[in-house]
Amino acid sequence: MRPLFHAVPASPSVHLFVQWLAIALFLVLSTLLTGCASPPTTAPKTRAEQTSWSGRLALQVEEQAGQASQSFTAAFELQGNATQGELTLLNPLGNVLARIDWTPQYARLQSGGTTQESVSLDVLLEQITGTPLPVLALFDWLRGVQTTASGWQAHLGDIDRGRLEAKRYTPTPRAILRVTFEP
Repeated sequence: MRPLFHAVPASPSVHLFVQWLAIALFLVLSTLLTGCASPPTTAPKTRAEQTSWSGRLALQVEEQAGQASQSFTAAFELQGNATQGELTLLNPLGNVLARIDWTPQYARLQSGGTTQESVSLDVLLEQITGTPLPVLALFDWLRGVQTTASGWQAHLGDIDRGRLEAKRYTPTPRAILRVTFEP
């Protein structure tokens, strides 16, 4: 299956939006794997019990074979866990740019009046971004657990202050993902 970036002929501004959306989806996926589908009624006692996050994310993808480097940022709200949840990406004015929800049976992306579905969150994210993302590791990283993901390295030194940085060294293009959230 062709990635969304290559399937939609678009102007540079549409291409940038699609790439930004892919980054936001990446962050949503990582957050969803750590929580449950509904927000807690009381504050979690530990980071491992946390089921929702909100904040900002930024993704930078280096230049590769004729494509300029890309940079995306968005606000996000994430609720759920790896099997069921929802990720919402917001623009600076608080308007919804995209929403991803998933269950054990499907994963669905809604954006700009269009819907894309897949059999799983992993498959959907790869279709959207054109590359596999370390979803399970991202959820661990948000919980402060240093987990290995092939080609990625996470820096969790500021996780208690609500900051996470992960870098992809291989395969190319290299990428940097930064997430800030309420700890």
